[in-house]
Amino acid sequence: MSHNVPNRNWNYPTAIKFGVGRIAELGDHVKAAGLKKPLLVTDKALAALPITTQALDVLQAAGLGRAVFSEVDPNPNEKNMADGIAVYLAGGHDGVVAFGGGSGLDLGKMIALMAHQRKDLSVWDLEDVDDWYTRADADKIAPIVAVPTTAGTGSEVGRAGVLTNALTHKKKIIFHPKLMPVVTLCDPALTVGMPRFITAGTGMDALAHCLEAYSSPFYHPMSQGIALEGMRLVFENLPKVYDNPNDLDARAHMMSAAAMGAVAFQKGLGAIHSLSHPIGAVYNTHHGTTNAVVMPMVLDFNRAVIEERITAAAAYLGFTGFDGFKAAVMDLRAKLGIPADLTALGVKAADLDMLTDMALEDPSCGGNPVVMTRENTRALFDACM
Repeated sequence: MSHNVPNRNWNYPTAIKFGVGRIAELGDHVKAAGLKKPLLVTDKALAALPITTQALDVLQAAGLGRAVFSEVDPNPNEKNMADGIAVYLAGGHDGVVAFGGGSGLDLGKMIALMAHQRKDLSVWDLEDVDDWYTRADADKIAPIVAVPTTAGTGSEVGRAGVLTNALTHKKKIIFHPKLMPVVTLCDPALTVGMPRFITAGTGMDALAHCLEAYSSPFYHPMSQGIALEGMRLVFENLPKVYDNPNDLDARAHMMSAAAMGAVAFQKGLGAIHSLSHPIGAVYNTHHGTTNAVVMPMVLDFNRAVIEERITAAAAYLGFTGFDGFKAAVMDLRAKLGIPADLTALGVKAADLDMLTDMALEDPSCGGNPVVMTRENTRALFDACM
């Protein structure tokens, strides 16, 4: 019997404790994960906020201490990781509570991954390439409990983390199946205090994850269905939370959409991310905001291949055809104050050849519907200026 169905490996996420106020249960879930002395890892900005104090209070009340590491840059690098590992080892910790947006979640994962690996194994040896993850000793990876405080990255339900190489300024995706958090606590109330530009950027990151996964050519119907509903939740709820940060229902839907985007992108990412990763690494721009800037140009770039699929999505989302979908993206960008193009974001024309090389090295380009070449990628960068 002949068939065209490919062999694929699918992996679906972890236990998710979802609901307003559930941060109060953090101690119980950390104990259930087998931890006695966790290190809470978050970023510099979050460390000073009441939600972080609240999380540490809950851990302390549960008899789990209140250790925190927060020397985490917006685009975390191997120096942040080494500093965190030093604190983790000195404190005799047995696991990580990764707390925050993408930066805190990803760096928390990297600390749990690398703290007890053999000394000659570099984190760069575990890049998401082929079966490189098998180089790590899986038994030495500490358990991770994830607590997202933004609604964008979806790292709380992912098996990877993004780390920027401080020397080469390249963003690398570090992968291991055991980077999937043992349990994820999603409390929409934690996202209420986000600055508006972070609400906008992280929300657009969730949309980019859903859109690229939905458009990717690989076979993964479960992801495709999740991506479609994720897009609907973003279009419907992101303007609401931007206008009214205290709308807990809309915050909850955005938190769902963020997790859905990261589950969906098992199906693949594409040119939005392969352009955004180098720009973020070189210019230190906000990842989700950068995704939002290039999104319409990438839609045009892929149009010939994805028009039929986007038209089908548009019908579900209440837009008319490909042009209606693109117009909705443009409208959403305008509402959220997203910069119009890469020039407005500060990208310099002189860097475009270098950025093109970096984009073509990024693993996300493999999931783009149109095959990315040196020529068309450089032209895409020009279109984004």
